[in-house]
Amino acid sequence: MSGEQGHGQEPGSSHAELSGTSRDVVQAGHVDGGIHFHGGSRAPGHGAARPRQLPHDTRHFVNRTAELGQLDDLLGPGRDTPSAEASVCVVAGTPGAGKTSLALRWAHRARDRFPDGQLYINLHGYDPQEPVTAQQALHGFLLGLGVPSGSVPSGAEEAAGLYRSLLAGRRLLVVLDNAATESQVRPLLPGSPGCPVLVTSRGRLSGLAVRDGAQRITLGVLPEGEAVSLLRAVTAGYRTEESPEHWAELAGLCARLPLALRVAAERAATHPHTSLHELVADLRDESALWNALSTGDDAEAEAVRTVFAWSYRALPPEAARLFRLLGLHPGPEFATGAAAALAEDTERHVRQTLDVLVGAHLLEQKGPDRYGFHDLLRAYATDLAREEEEPEHCSAALRRLLDWYLHTALAARELLSPGREPVGAGPPADGVTPVSFSDYDAAVGWVEREQANFPPVVRAAERSGCDRHARLLAEVLFDARAPSAPKTEWIGVAEAGLSSSRRAGDRSGEATLLHYLGFAHRSLNALDRSIACHEQALAIRRELGDRWGETDVLNALGLVHLERRQLDRAEARFDEAMQLFRQLGDQQSVDLTLSNRAGARHDAGRTREAADDMEQALAGHRAHGDKAYLGDALCATSLIRLELGDHEAAHALASEAVDLALELRDHTLEGYWLLALGAAQRAEGEHAGALASYHRSALLHRRLGNRNREALAWRGTGETYTAMHRTDDAVDFLRRAAAVHAELGDSWNEALALAAWAAAREQDDGRPDGTTAGELRQRAVSLLSAFTDGRAVRLRGRLTRGRT
Repeated sequence: MSGEQGHGQEPGSSHAELSGTSRDVVQAGHVDGGIHFHGGSRAPGHGAARPRQLPHDTRHFVNRTAELGQLDDLLGPGRDTPSAEASVCVVAGTPGAGKTSLALRWAHRARDRFPDGQLYINLHGYDPQEPVTAQQALHGFLLGLGVPSGSVPSGAEEAAGLYRSLLAGRRLLVVLDNAATESQVRPLLPGSPGCPVLVTSRGRLSGLAVRDGAQRITLGVLPEGEAVSLLRAVTAGYRTEESPEHWAELAGLCARLPLALRVAAERAATHPHTSLHELVADLRDESALWNALSTGDDAEAEAVRTVFAWSYRALPPEAARLFRLLGLHPGPEFATGAAAALAEDTERHVRQTLDVLVGAHLLEQKGPDRYGFHDLLRAYATDLAREEEEPEHCSAALRRLLDWYLHTALAARELLSPGREPVGAGPPADGVTPVSFSDYDAAVGWVEREQANFPPVVRAAERSGCDRHARLLAEVLFDARAPSAPKTEWIGVAEAGLSSSRRAGDRSGEATLLHYLGFAHRSLNALDRSIACHEQALAIRRELGDRWGETDVLNALGLVHLERRQLDRAEARFDEAMQLFRQLGDQQSVDLTLSNRAGARHDAGRTREAADDMEQALAGHRAHGDKAYLGDALCATSLIRLELGDHEAAHALASEAVDLALELRDHTLEGYWLLALGAAQRAEGEHAGALASYHRSALLHRRLGNRNREALAWRGTGETYTAMHRTDDAVDFLRRAAAVHAELGDSWNEALALAAWAAAREQDDGRPDGTTAGELRQRAVSLLSAFTDGRAVRLRGRLTRGRT
């Protein structure tokens, strides 16, 4: 069974997904006087990190002296920067021209000029699979800048704002490698002149020059002398003196492109007893049957392809087979375990074979147990798999890879979301050894490393007709996502799994993914989409006679209606769910749904009925011991006790809830429950404590991307300042809260903010500067006319009589 607490998260989740711009944060035990909130650029702990994300410098780098000097002139500190924008330089050129090597060589040479660090990402703009999006890049950059993994924004705009805020006033280098489009780059441009950006691309990216003032360096092939120097540098110590003509001919056969030169030189270095004349003749005779890569200049592309083929043909058979099978991996990089699944071999043996490929410069080692291709080599390996492997062998290899991801993700899910129902995956295929995890941190580490692979892996399953794998992976990854992974990324995974479920006629899988999509859309405030997904899931559950699934969806629908303040609909859904849970004998879910119904009744102003529900639910949650459900019940009970005038009990209950959130390290719950604590503190006259609680709540909700709840914290702050007779501060916060609720179409909370604003305005002694209290009450009454529940009717009456 999967349920959801009244205002909390999706089933089985205890992690937060934070977004927004960081502001100053206050932690207060005892504070005398007022607390002033100013728009600081960073919260403590954010931005203090000095990232060092540059990959290792390129070995045997030679020449390109003029281009290095140009980069010094364009990006070095001390450059006259007439605007507030960061300097941007695009290194453009043909594939294999050494753009990345040049960028990394300059970045390493210049790193001391950037005391606040270096950010780097390979955007994979020209890989056969999906390129890295700006949102994914921002995710990695924010982690590198010290943002906790649970605090990475879910929205691209919020993430970009936080990113720019953290870079403001710093001197830091940003390297964006292998960009394909301006849209990949532009959100990653800082707003600070102290943070230059170095971009590499095959394209000219002219839009960056026109709109962002980017400078461009075009990298061509190496002059013959420099090409020969590179060959000699790589082979130094391995070969005796050779004829200059042979070196020049080898360079020419490589089209004087650094990538091809390095591959050829590695072959020459590892065959020191074969004369260069023989190696050149062998390369010249290499099969010309390969089609030229579609990368611009056909002669250069053919030369690169020929060098690849020449080096590939020299591999031992098992290394050659692994090389082409790795071309089937859909993600940007892979672990040894994934390679072993593709090859149907042991990790120990595959690791040795991977070393052979790395030594031949046909593969790059990205880190401990992480490997990847240059994009040209990936395309070459993929073509080889199609040309030299039987189709059924490729299909079997891909299925083993999918099985490895599925069963490893299942192992991670057991630690990240314990107690979840099995998905019926069956045992892994022969030749597949999934990863096992010793603890929670090990599981989180794996999903963080593999996060970029999950979307392309699921889409590869869908495209290849592996519908069962696509559906199961999408379902499992809902619970086994990295804590910092944005839900928007999982939505794409879910849609691929949903397509596969429908194609396979898997109605149960379709319902599960629709249900989960409903939760994901609700967390992103897309409530219409959320309801549509849950309604479709409900119809399927009823069609299948799945009563457990039906009750879960009914409860979820009640929560969406509650969030939309459709209180009668919410209560009706909760009643339906509660009746079915009782029939099924699931008392914990009965208590959960009872808490949710209490929330609907309380919002409708039926406080005594809500109190009765919550008294029973709270006792049940204490007995069951689930801290998240207990904390939500404590928070709801606190609000009820506060309305009944028992301020001391309300304070104690809310404090207990916040303590549970801190134990769970769950910012979603902490941010929401702090609103109840702030309200109780304000009622008791603890104004400094209330301000600190509201400000912490606003900070967390901003990072969560929940603007509506951030505005609730602003309203609480404004009401506290009103109680302190600090009218100007109160009006400032209440005006902002009302504006956000209006923008989001939340008429109820907009009306409450306007009513609170009117109460603050009444302290102005009739000053004529700004909107009057009467005008604000009138606007609130107009908004409240859409609501017919008891609380709305009573509030509308008070406001009409001129009371707030």
